[in-house]
Amino acid sequence: MDKFDRPIGLETPSTLDWKSDIAAEMLRRLDIPYVALNPGASYRGFHDSLVNYLGNRSPQMLLCLHEDHVISIAHGYAKVTDKPMGAVLHSNVGLLHGLMGIFNAWGGRAPMIVIGATGPVEPEKRRPYIDWIHTSKDQGGLLRNYVKWDDEPRSADGIVEAFLRGHQITASTPRGPVYICLDAGLQEDPAPEHFHIPTAERYQPISPACATQRDIDAVADLVRAARNPLFLFGRGSVDQGDWDRRVALVEAAGAYVMTSTRGKAVFPTDHPRHAAPPLTWLDADAKPIVEAADLIVSFDWVDLNGLLRQVNRKSDQLEARIVHVTQDRSLHNGWDMGYFGLPPADFPIDANPDAFVAQLLVSLNGRDKGISTWTGISRIDPGPVEFNVNGDREIIPFDLEVAVKKIAGSRKVTLANNNIGWSTRAFMIRGPLDFMGHNGGGGIGAGPGLTVGVALALLGSDRTVVGVMGDGDFLQGVTALWTAAHYQIPALFIVANNRSNYNDEIHQAAMAKDRGRPPENRWIGQQIDNPALDLAGMARAQGVEAEGPVENVNELMAAIERGLAVVDAGRPYLIDAHIALGYTKKIVTRGH
Repeated sequence: MDKFDRPIGLETPSTLDWKSDIAAEMLRRLDIPYVALNPGASYRGFHDSLVNYLGNRSPQMLLCLHEDHVISIAHGYAKVTDKPMGAVLHSNVGLLHGLMGIFNAWGGRAPMIVIGATGPVEPEKRRPYIDWIHTSKDQGGLLRNYVKWDDEPRSADGIVEAFLRGHQITASTPRGPVYICLDAGLQEDPAPEHFHIPTAERYQPISPACATQRDIDAVADLVRAARNPLFLFGRGSVDQGDWDRRVALVEAAGAYVMTSTRGKAVFPTDHPRHAAPPLTWLDADAKPIVEAADLIVSFDWVDLNGLLRQVNRKSDQLEARIVHVTQDRSLHNGWDMGYFGLPPADFPIDANPDAFVAQLLVSLNGRDKGISTWTGISRIDPGPVEFNVNGDREIIPFDLEVAVKKIAGSRKVTLANNNIGWSTRAFMIRGPLDFMGHNGGGGIGAGPGLTVGVALALLGSDRTVVGVMGDGDFLQGVTALWTAAHYQIPALFIVANNRSNYNDEIHQAAMAKDRGRPPENRWIGQQIDNPALDLAGMARAQGVEAEGPVENVNELMAAIERGLAVVDAGRPYLIDAHIALGYTKKIVTRGH
């Protein structure tokens, strides 16, 4: 791709002369396509190897202006591909900057090879002052609780094993980031003569775990006997074959389906068996569907117990039989509470959810479709999908969803990011690349980088990437847009700009009411105004074409039309959309 910087003077291939060359060579052999980085002297040897040994090809470098964007771009890429990118962080200080993004990637179960540096570990090699404050005895200790594995190799052979093992671990399910720290002194040591690197083909990721035949038979019997089976699809792959098998399983079982806004696209939301718009919380309209279920099968649903407790605070007293299929427990270490409440399960099954779907589908093959009755319970109709009646004067949050739906009318749209309050009613999910889900850890500032990473993964495809984000998220991640501009990574960024940290306004209002104090003061210390920030100007300062603020839906759609022309030409574009305070209440009706 000619969008990337190319080194000169490399007419003849470089030889494997330095130990940092070995690390670079490992990335190539593992078929890592890109490495995002923010430069630092601690990995100057490795940086030289990427440029003057590999020629900045396979992998290609993506320069970022902040370490948090290094990680969020790699995270966005992994959302689309289920494969790891490289992410390079300078010493302990760069790692400290990138930790928030790594926590997001951990929560999102995203594969990623994070490469750090320290040292030199040998004190006699350290330069005065700077090498001392940038050397850590246990740099991996900063993130060990929220990566799958970390290492700090001490030899050439150790470098090879670290990358082979790290890739195998991060790319095997359940996925998550790994961290490899390269000693600066080791990077700059000569490589051994005639050094042998084994073929990577013999160190492939582990096949997703299947269930025992006994478990499959037991669950198949439960599904056959159920009158009102409910399937909860949580985490799942982006593979089209896995998507098709989920649909086929639901139709064979006659089950209703629920999905979540916190996960990526896993099931078509306009399918007649998709019971309710994707859930953030179990609202009053969707609750009766869960209550009526006599069998609940969770396919790696995130926070299953949290969902069940919204039906009955004593979730163990629910009458429905419960099957919980997940491997996620293998990542739970007790440091954080990302394992959520312990759900009751009549059949807790340790298997990859997509592998289990394939197995269960074979077992149910031949069953009549749609035999479940669901007496008195029908699919929720998401209701009218139109702009608000005052759209000529204002934009409400739901209008952004309607706008994205209208974009998708004639395009294949990938929604890379969505803002808080996105109701999920308008934009229908019809394929595994339509919706990329939550950032995983709830860390603000990830939206711009995630959008860039998703667009990077879809370069050259027939998909239009749209990232919708709040103004707070945008402001903390704005410089990620420079990377999109520099490498001509096309995406449409729409900022839902309510000029406030509005989610926290709601919390402050609730706190004031609980304490008998005036909720009218909730805006103090929350609103981002007076002076108003020039978000379009900030985007233009990164080299991204932008406009706004737009103040009504007519201006919004006109801006989108102009933005799409730029995106179609291969460049990013940003729209600052002023929206009214508040979140749209879901308007749902019962229908068939």
